[in-house]
Amino acid sequence: MLVVDNGSIFTEEIIKTLLKNNTQHTSIPFHQLLETDLNKFDSFILSGRRKNEQKMNAINSAIINHAVSEKKPLLGICYGAEILALTLGGTIRKSTNMIKGVHTVNITKPNPLSEKDIQAYQSHNYEIAKLGSNLQSFAGSNTCEYEMIKHTHLPIFGTQFHPEMSKDGQLLIESFLKIIH
Repeated sequence: MLVVDNGSIFTEEIIKTLLKNNTQHTSIPFHQLLETDLNKFDSFILSGRRKNEQKMNAINSAIINHAVSEKKPLLGICYGAEILALTLGGTIRKSTNMIKGVHTVNITKPNPLSEKDIQAYQSHNYEIAKLGSNLQSFAGSNTCEYEMIKHTHLPIFGTQFHPEMSKDGQLLIESFLKIIH
């Protein structure tokens, strides 16, 4: 598994969850990925970010396109979900307020990541506004319509929230890891 570190202050929590689950992984900052052979990895996690950079967007979009074309599992977290939506034909928008803190995410459709509503940590200024035709939503909240998304045919997921920052969210990451193995 490749963990793409897009500069999130929470990336270390993703790594801790992977280590707790004995998941072999490599974590690489996005700016060092230009020389990386994506074929070496069977799955991907895209972290959140602190600031927007065109180079970051291009690299993450290339990883998403690789995952789609090679049918490899991917989990995009916060920014990772936003760039997933953008890459696959959706749009994002600036939130009216900074969304921060623990919120209830309501599961709206059966899915392989979570069967019940979860308590999730939010920290974002942007949100997914519209999904592309190959994405579907299966969870929302009172702050965000598209909290959890999935490719219609592939094991490619996005969470607008930070699952690495709550117990329920870490269980969601563990469910993603079960899909991989």
